[in-house]
Amino acid sequence: MARKMKTMDGNQAAAHVSYAYTEVAAIYPITPSSVMPEHIDEWATEGRKNIFGTTVHVTEMQSEAGAAGAVHGSLAAGALTTTFTASQGLLLMIPNLYKVAGEQLPGVFNVSARALASHALSIFGDHSDVYACRQTGAAMLCESSVQEVMDLTPVAHCAALEGKIPFINFFDGFRTSHEIQKIETWDYEDLEDLVNKDAIDEFRAHALNPNHPCQRGSAQNPDIFFQAREACNPYYDALPAIVQNYMDKVNEKIGTDYKLFNYYGAEDAEHVIVAMGSVCDTIEETIDYLMAAGEKVGVVKVRLYRPFSAEALINAIPDSVKKISVLDRTKEPGALGEPLYLDVVAALKGTKFDAVPIYTGRYGLGSKDTTPAQIVAVYHNDEKQKFTIGIEDDVTHLSLKADEPLVTTPEGTINCKFWGLGADGTVGANKNSIKIIGDNTDMYAQAYFDYDSKKSGGVTMSHLRFGKKPIKSTYLIHKANFVACHNPSYVRKYNMVQELVDGGTFLLNCPWDMEGLEKDTEFAKSLGFAGKAVISPRHVDVVNAVFSPTESEIEYAHDVMDAIEEGKRQGKGVISLRGKMIDAPIVKRAQQVLEMEKAIYGGACR
Repeated sequence: MARKMKTMDGNQAAAHVSYAYTEVAAIYPITPSSVMPEHIDEWATEGRKNIFGTTVHVTEMQSEAGAAGAVHGSLAAGALTTTFTASQGLLLMIPNLYKVAGEQLPGVFNVSARALASHALSIFGDHSDVYACRQTGAAMLCESSVQEVMDLTPVAHCAALEGKIPFINFFDGFRTSHEIQKIETWDYEDLEDLVNKDAIDEFRAHALNPNHPCQRGSAQNPDIFFQAREACNPYYDALPAIVQNYMDKVNEKIGTDYKLFNYYGAEDAEHVIVAMGSVCDTIEETIDYLMAAGEKVGVVKVRLYRPFSAEALINAIPDSVKKISVLDRTKEPGALGEPLYLDVVAALKGTKFDAVPIYTGRYGLGSKDTTPAQIVAVYHNDEKQKFTIGIEDDVTHLSLKADEPLVTTPEGTINCKFWGLGADGTVGANKNSIKIIGDNTDMYAQAYFDYDSKKSGGVTMSHLRFGKKPIKSTYLIHKANFVACHNPSYVRKYNMVQELVDGGTFLLNCPWDMEGLEKDTEFAKSLGFAGKAVISPRHVDVVNAVFSPTESEIEYAHDVMDAIEEGKRQGKGVISLRGKMIDAPIVKRAQQVLEMEKAIYGGACR
């Protein structure tokens, strides 16, 4: 089935699918994931029709708790209802989540997973909020990328209906929710084909109605409460198979291979990581790099986190495994391990993997960047059973030391980084740029926006990638082909030019006059920069005057290279010139001067 390509972020992808299956959207419009209900509200206003041929009714409440209460009431009345939230907002929904799950109502809670306030508030991403809901009885489905949000959100809606269990459909806050990708989108006709119409009819028949009254929400004594609580067991036992069935329907339509747990890597892998969320794409990219070097590694990507299917996990792990590392994106102080790790340990106890050592690590709290080099450190770790990556833990010494940054992005990918000031238009302009590239070319595109929690008035860094191959680099750009600075004061505050690849381009947007330009150009040269940045034709002479090598510099550069050649002929290990040893920086500078000589004069002046 051919699907339309569209450039969008994870929030829009979730909203696009949820709108199709939603009759009522109960929202708190100030929630951290307000972009999702904002799309719903906009489309409803435009008259977009869901699969039932109606526009979605949007109800705005005055808190997330109120929104969750509205979800509960709306579902009880027989309307398919969805809400959207994150972090502290999700915590406010927990009391009603218990009720919705306990009454077996098929609501869907779309969550951009984010950190919870502890010693401090972080508005950024991790799994602390969704892990706090694992005891509510809601099923939990995780997506690792914008494309997966589009592909798998129908599974949450359809399985909730047939399984009679509410779903928390979650993906990483910021890294997936706000990352823009060029993806394949669903047509609403195909979404309608997926859903079980009989399950919809059964749900409506179960709704509160004066014509067929029933008892809900009673108070129970010890004589029956326990028994009634256990009565839901068959529904949870049956749910993994229902979810897999809908994944199979998705696979049949779009040619994918989604499972409850997906394995990626070497068939004979000896070290396997278990993880969920956006880090899985980074791990996949790293696996490709390591497998090319002959290493036997792999990753198990968790999709259905609740109910946790031990059988499906066991089937996903290759028999060759000798070590398992579980990565968790949360911290539960005082626990023997984080939630996913404990689940994996419990699932593998007494199985064929009983003797396999299981390591556990924390990563990415508060959107701490997780890079391929850190993943390599996990695969090479043989010392620390409990560890952290991405930080330097000088208190409890749990951190793994990462090697130098790796370049694992597909060859031909163009990396661009833009520095701006919050509210100066940089982020908005870059969103438009990447959508133009994605929607109007045959290239893949990705954009992520890294900014201070102040947002307006804070530092913003836009990370844009595009190229001919799919982009799975769910981490910040550290080596760019193009760097632009839209706030000239940053020049003396941040290391921007250092992140350029050799031959890269640096653009400085500034209002400087000739005197200011010359001053800062001289400053750049004193730092060792050899490039020339020209903003307008009238700046050319000033910049050339500063960066063009003098006759004495050219003469010295030739002497350096002559001395190197003579030293090689004589077999000298140490080479000196004019009483000074020639080291690597001197050679590099000499090479730069000679390259500039060639560019300016068309060849050597000697």
